[in-house]
Amino acid sequence: MNVYDIAVIGGGIVGLATAMAWLARVPGSRLVVVEKETHLGAHQTGHNSGVIHSGIYYRPGSIKARTCVEGARLLVEFCRARRIPYLLCGKLVVATEPSELPALETLYQRGCANGVPGLRLLGPEQLLEIEPHARGIKALHVPQAGVVDYGEVARTFAEVIRQRGGEIRTSARVRHLERRNGVWVLKTTAGDLQSTYLVTCGGLQADRVAAQAGATNDVRIIPFRGEYYDLAPERRFLVRAMIYPVPNPTLPFLGVHFTRTVDGRVHAGPNAVLALKREGYRKSDFSIPDTWDLVSYGGFWKMAGRYWVTGLGELYRSWSKRAFVRALQRLVPEVRPTDLSPGGSGVRAQAVDHHGSLLDDFNIVQAVHAMYVRNVPSPAATASIAIGRRIADMAASAFDEKRLDPLERLR
Repeated sequence: MNVYDIAVIGGGIVGLATAMAWLARVPGSRLVVVEKETHLGAHQTGHNSGVIHSGIYYRPGSIKARTCVEGARLLVEFCRARRIPYLLCGKLVVATEPSELPALETLYQRGCANGVPGLRLLGPEQLLEIEPHARGIKALHVPQAGVVDYGEVARTFAEVIRQRGGEIRTSARVRHLERRNGVWVLKTTAGDLQSTYLVTCGGLQADRVAAQAGATNDVRIIPFRGEYYDLAPERRFLVRAMIYPVPNPTLPFLGVHFTRTVDGRVHAGPNAVLALKREGYRKSDFSIPDTWDLVSYGGFWKMAGRYWVTGLGELYRSWSKRAFVRALQRLVPEVRPTDLSPGGSGVRAQAVDHHGSLLDDFNIVQAVHAMYVRNVPSPAATASIAIGRRIADMAASAFDEKRLDPLERLR
C-alpha cells in the first residue's frame, strides 16, 4: 500500500542522505524517496566538481560551518567503508595581489575557528613546493580538502536506503501536495501516496516544492550556471591538486579555479552566470516560466542592482574564452587557450530573499509534520551526511516515542 511514515521529495544527495539517516535513526519505519527524473542525482549532485570542502569559507557558528567540517569527516569514513574512490589531495587558496591578503587572513581565521586541521599560511617559495606552476604572494594550504565522485556517493546512499527497507521512486514528479486529515497526500506522475511526515529537498525546484507544501514564499531560487573547461591531458602536470583564488567575500561563489578529479582529469572553472532555465546546462537553454519567475521577483532586481558589474564580468567570461583563460592565468601563468577544451557545466540553486540578499547559510524550515529544505548549495554535497542527520533528528522530534503503525494513523 502507498502509505508511509515519511516521504522525502528529491533524489539528490541531500534528500538521499536524509532518507539514509532517518532509516538509521528509526529502523523499521516506512520511507519513500520521490524523484521526478529517471535517475538519482540528475542535477546539482551529478554536475559539480566533486570537491570535498574543508570548511574554511563559512562563518563560524553557521550551519554551513558546522555541517561541512563534520560532514567531510563522515563522508571520508563512508567512502572508506564502502570502498568509494576519493583523494585527499589538499588545495591552495592563492593571493595574487596585496589587496587580497586581508581576505586570505580571514579565511585562515575562519578555518581555525571552525576546527579545520592542518591549515598553514605560506609564502611564495613554500607555495611553489606544493604547486610548482602556481604564482602568488601568499597562499593558504588546506591539506584536508579532497575530491570524490558525488554521483557514485549518491548511488551508494540509495543502495543503503534500499538495504534498510526504504523505497525509491524515480520518474515521479509531484503534481500536487496537500495535508488531509492529518496526513500528507502526494499526487505524483507515478501514482498517489500518503505519508505522516514530509521532507522537501527540491534542489533547483526547492522553493516551488516547499510552496506546494505550504511554506511561505519569502525566498526564491535564482539559478547560476557554472561552466568548466578541461585541461588537455599533456598539460595536466601544471596542476598537482587544487588551486583556488581568494574569493570575493560578498558573494557565495569561489571564483574560477583548478580541480583535479579522482580519475586524474583537471577541471578549470566554474564561473557563475545567471541562468534563464533552472535546469539548463547550455548557454542557449531558456525557459519562459523560469525567466518569468526571475523578472517578476523584486528580490532579483535588488540583487541585480547590487551585483550587476560582477554579473556582466561573469557573462563576458562565459562568452570569451580568452577572458576565462586570463582569470586562470592569474593562478597558473603557463596556461594557454589551446590547453583548454569545453567541459561540462552545472547549475547552482541559490536562494535570494526579497531584499535581494543571497542567503549565505543553509535554510531548513521546520513546520507541522514537515521540513522544507530551501537553500542547500555548496558545500551541501560535502556536508550531506551531517545535513541528513540534522534533518532526521529534527523530524524525529515530531513523532511520539511510542510510534503507531502508519495505517493506524490514517484511520
